[in-house]
Amino acid sequence: MAKDEKDKAAEEAPKKRSKKKLIVILAIVLVALGGGGAGGYMMFAPKSAAAKEVLVAGVVVPLDAVTINLADGHYLKLKMTLQATDKAAEAPDGSKALDAAISLFSNMDAKELLTNEGREKYKTQLKEKVVQAYTVKKEKEIMDVYYTTFVIQ
Repeated sequence: MAKDEKDKAAEEAPKKRSKKKLIVILAIVLVALGGGGAGGYMMFAPKSAAAKEVLVAGVVVPLDAVTINLADGHYLKLKMTLQATDKAAEAPDGSKALDAAISLFSNMDAKELLTNEGREKYKTQLKEKVVQAYTVKKEKEIMDVYYTTFVIQ
C-alpha cells in the first residue's frame, strides 16, 4: 500500500503545478490582450458615431439639365444624378438639389470651374448642401452627387 500512496501523491503533484502554470499563463494573456492599460481601453472603447454609420445605396435619380449664369457672360450647363440611400422612402425629386446647385454656381467665375481641382472642390460643397437638404429626422436620404454633364460656355 505504500507504493500506491506514493503513486497517487506523485500523480497529484504535477497536476497542481500545471494548474499554477495555467493560471499564470492565462493572467499574462489577459493582460496582453487588453485586460489593462491603453490596449484594453482601445479594445473595449465605444466606436465613434461616424464609424457606425454605413450608408447603403438605394435608387439613382437622374435630374434634368439646368443652365446657370456665371460671371462675365459665361454659362454652365449642369446635369447631375443623385444617389439615394436605402433610407429614402421614395425616389427624391430633384428640386432641392437643383436649387442648391443654382445657388452655389450662380455668378461664379468660370476660371474657378475650368480646373479639375475647382470642379471637385465645388462638387464636394454641392454634395454637402444636397445631403443636408435631403436629411430628414437625422436620416440621410442622399449619399452622393454625380455630374453627368458639366459644360462651361
